Amino acid sequence: MTTQERERETAGRGRVEGVRTVFSGIQPSGDVQLGNYIGAIKGWVDRQEEKENYFCIVDLHALTVPQDPEELRFQTRSLAAMLFAAGLDPEKCTIFVQSHVTAHAEACWLLNCVTPIGWLERMTQYKSKAENQETISTGLLDYPVLMAGDILLYDAHEVPVGEDQRQHVELARDIAQRFNRIYGDTFVVPEGVIPEIGGRVMGLNDPSVKMSKSHAHIRGHAVRMLDDPKEIERSIKRAVTDNGNEIRFSDDPERAGVNNLLGIFKVLTGLDEAAVEAEFANARGYGDLKSRVAEVVIDALTPIRQRHEELMQDVDALDRLLEVGAERAEAVAGPKLDAVKELMGLTLTKR
Repeated sequence: MTTQERERETAGRGRVEGVRTVFSGIQPSGDVQLGNYIGAIKGWVDRQEEKENYFCIVDLHALTVPQDPEELRFQTRSLAAMLFAAGLDPEKCTIFVQSHVTAHAEACWLLNCVTPIGWLERMTQYKSKAENQETISTGLLDYPVLMAGDILLYDAHEVPVGEDQRQHVELARDIAQRFNRIYGDTFVVPEGVIPEIGGRVMGLNDPSVKMSKSHAHIRGHAVRMLDDPKEIERSIKRAVTDNGNEIRFSDDPERAGVNNLLGIFKVLTGLDEAAVEAEFANARGYGDLKSRVAEVVIDALTPIRQRHEELMQDVDALDRLLEVGAERAEAVAGPKLDAVKELMGLTLTKR
């Protein structure tokens, strides 16, 4: 597709002047769990009509650790099915796979050339992950530059992230500002946005640790999105609480388990804290709390699991949806990449 064709396609999609753009990414590795849904996916679904949203399955980022090729392909499709099943509408937002838009990898190299290596070596996620690996790939060090390329290609104003990714968005800001100083005003400088509600769901087995895909295989740690109702109930009933019996929100670290369960209930029911506490005013103890939380989690996840199963039974249709998403993303990322290459002297059209 030529630059002119991409520009026409972008115009046809109706990018509205002044509308803020949001970019979000999620890796196709590990089991998607309740923390991913409450902390990210549910918010994406609820706000998909408010701004211009790009939701990217970042399979290139997944390669920074060893992957089985067939398993990665399966996980990529499964995650796409999960996003659609959860309610993301391809008519309202752009959903695509990172590697299907080659501008991402190319932009990463261009941005590498303006990024001091010291900026990458100070990334806390890189340092913590490197400690646990005998061999460290260049990709692991370069992970945040690829992430910067993801964001900057779409002139994203906002990047919803968890606290653990905030530093990477700060690096994207630094890279954008450095590029703009060297080559002129080119990139929007993005802002990292931490969700106000549900931004940090904690592990059921250890409420001092964030619920994560990397730990979702540990018995009792998480509710996985594809768990059946009986397994969901078992996981929540095993959740760590404390020796008390008061069902109220609290900042006391000793009551983190109860607070975590109440937070899950709050987000999934849409109630405020006072209304949640009123729901449990006559509860007989934490057993009642866990039963009620299990009910609302099962009610929320069952239709998503069922729709996911339907989508995975027709991978051709699923792939077509992702192909459309990639074309839409390319229509925006392609012209931006062309502009960057021209500024850096890589095209011969400049006079």
